[in-house]
Amino acid sequence: MDRLVYTAYSGLKGRMAAQAAIANNMANASTIGFRADKVAFEQLALKGGFAEARTMTAGQVVDADRKNGAVVSTGRDLDVAIDGDAWLAVQAADGEEAYTRRGDLSIAPSGLLQNGEGMPVIGNGGPITVSPASKVSIGPDGSVLVVPPGGTPDQAQAVDRLKLVDPNGSETVKGVDNLLRVKGGGVLPANLDATVKSGSLEQSNVNITDTLIQMIENQRSYEVQAKLLSSAKDMDDGGASLMRLP
Repeated sequence: MDRLVYTAYSGLKGRMAAQAAIANNMANASTIGFRADKVAFEQLALKGGFAEARTMTAGQVVDADRKNGAVVSTGRDLDVAIDGDAWLAVQAADGEEAYTRRGDLSIAPSGLLQNGEGMPVIGNGGPITVSPASKVSIGPDGSVLVVPPGGTPDQAQAVDRLKLVDPNGSETVKGVDNLLRVKGGGVLPANLDATVKSGSLEQSNVNITDTLIQMIENQRSYEVQAKLLSSAKDMDDGGASLMRLP
């Protein structure tokens, strides 16, 4: 009986975690460069035909859907859509280097180049700072091009280059802040062959229709687990009644 209750409880816990991830995906369906959360479920280990009590079925966000989102043209000089599987390096809130696909860049009053979440963009020598200029744009190779005040477009000079990395071949995980990090710590080396598409932005890769279907299926699975818990209670009550003395 304890094993049945434990199995039902573990299933409920896993489905609640999955529902939270699905809700987060729906909430970020319009977030630029967002990658949908993926939920994995650990299987119960069987021993002698029964699930070991010490093993729990858990559902947790372990990664992001690496599929690219749709790219739309904006015509804005500081908007970039990152080509292929490359990611843009930024300085996370904890001060560590992390990676994102969000490319809606802007220049803070201090001259710091940041993305739409206000995170400093990292270049060859750390966070990129841009001096006052008449125009700032991003080249196809990620170069930050600056036209001096009063200058013409043909006088644009590269002051730094966006750090673009390729996570393939490295173990990376997605955090609750929607940033990619190297598992266990560390940073990824720059991929000098990576390119960007200026004047464009990558949208979220969340498919609302598929996400709604996932939510319905997950809710039904939750109801099954809840019924299993109710059945365990009924069986326990039945067993207790048989043990009563007249």
